[in-house]
Amino acid sequence: MKSIQLHDKHFVPFISKEQIDDYVQQLTQKLAKDIEPDEVPIFIGILNGSFMFAADFVRKYPHDCHITFVKMASYEGVNSTGKIKHLVGINENLEGKTVVILEDIIDTGNTLSEIYDIFRDKNVKQLKIATLFFKPDVFKKDLHIDYIGKSIEDKFIVGYGLDYDGLGRNLPDIYKLKE
Repeated sequence: MKSIQLHDKHFVPFISKEQIDDYVQQLTQKLAKDIEPDEVPIFIGILNGSFMFAADFVRKYPHDCHITFVKMASYEGVNSTGKIKHLVGINENLEGKTVVILEDIIDTGNTLSEIYDIFRDKNVKQLKIATLFFKPDVFKKDLHIDYIGKSIEDKFIVGYGLDYDGLGRNLPDIYKLKE
């Protein structure tokens, strides 16, 4: 891994694709232990950032499952706007089902708060949250996160689905903004 440039910003290597693969494997193993093997959970990936994580997660999940996506956005450039924009909603009937939200990263918790609000009225059996990355230093909400792949410092990162103004999602590794 070597340094990269996206638009006007420079990024340095941070987390390798091999490490990411290990985090995803650990998350699926933990979740599989918590859900009965005959239960078919519905995984919901939060687009756009979670598409790579969600794909790898369901490939590694050892039991039957469904997957769908919802699109929400709160970033402009490298900063969170603090306002969630709903772009695509859930059309499936979730009543009585175990729903597992797959997030690429949880930082302030604004998107997570909106997710909890959305699913509050869906009468799901249980709602679980799995995130690949978590920034505890900036998390501002009193909300439960069931599964965390890796806690990281408050640095802007790209790669593995995460972007900077549309670029970098296709990178297999994670890079952090160079200071």
